[in-house]
Amino acid sequence: MIWVSGNVDGKKYKEPFSKGIMSRSLNVADIGIERAHVIASDIEANLIKNNVTEISSKELADTVLHHLESVDSNIAVKYKNWRALRTSQKPLIILIGGASGVGTSSMAFELANRLRLKNLISTDMIREVMRKIVSKELSPVIHKSSFDAHESIRTPSIRVDSVIEGFISHVDVVNVGIEAIIERSVKEGISTIIEGVHVVPGFIRKDLIEDNNIIIFTLTVDDEESHKQRFYSRCRQPWVKRSLERYMDNFDTIRKTQKFLVEQAKIHDTRIINNVDINETIDIMVSDILEKFVGAEYVEQKS
Repeated sequence: MIWVSGNVDGKKYKEPFSKGIMSRSLNVADIGIERAHVIASDIEANLIKNNVTEISSKELADTVLHHLESVDSNIAVKYKNWRALRTSQKPLIILIGGASGVGTSSMAFELANRLRLKNLISTDMIREVMRKIVSKELSPVIHKSSFDAHESIRTPSIRVDSVIEGFISHVDVVNVGIEAIIERSVKEGISTIIEGVHVVPGFIRKDLIEDNNIIIFTLTVDDEESHKQRFYSRCRQPWVKRSLERYMDNFDTIRKTQKFLVEQAKIHDTRIINNVDINETIDIMVSDILEKFVGAEYVEQKS
């Protein structure tokens, strides 16, 4: 057996080498799980051949990088960047926004798996907590959905149309919780993904998101018919309790909130991704994260 040793907070540890864990680590470089398993097996075979029974986690990472450089330089670069992200002292905080039905929950889950992040928070859950704290009489908009919050506006819209006015009011309340989670994640050094319709560029305090370790994405589904099909697919699942009819009745307002989200993303220079293909979307997000996060880390180290 090969043992991998390391050091966490000054305490030494040892754990058995695992091809499964290494395969998942390699797969962040987008090489496919089968190829990742083959490479992990080759690395294990080389360690056994050289009579290695114990290796430090750093030495193992260097061994993996050296092996990848001989296999594919592009994969090696991606793996090196991923290692830099994993060993950084800063937490990685990713915010994924988009209108109802565009797939923020699915993409957040897939991204968490790819980057091996454990903390995933939905803004819908934040809203539910806030509903328990804030009464319906005090804030009626928080007790509605994002796309029909305009129905609870007490005064006529004076800035924009009522749909967007209601959406803005809805987001403003939930945004208090989003900012609190970001502050806590930064303070505790916890990498976190926050997803949901309430993640709107320009609404979160600038001082909270100006660092390179906090990255925002806005997802869309540009084609209307494809967007409708997402609701059909979602609502036919037996565990989903939401009504398809309700989504279809409010589809035009959902599309209107998407347009507003895109406009905000453009104003604040946020990456907009037309979420047509899951793998393509994840690849774009991972590439952006590594480029922004790791690139900025390199600049800081050089300076």
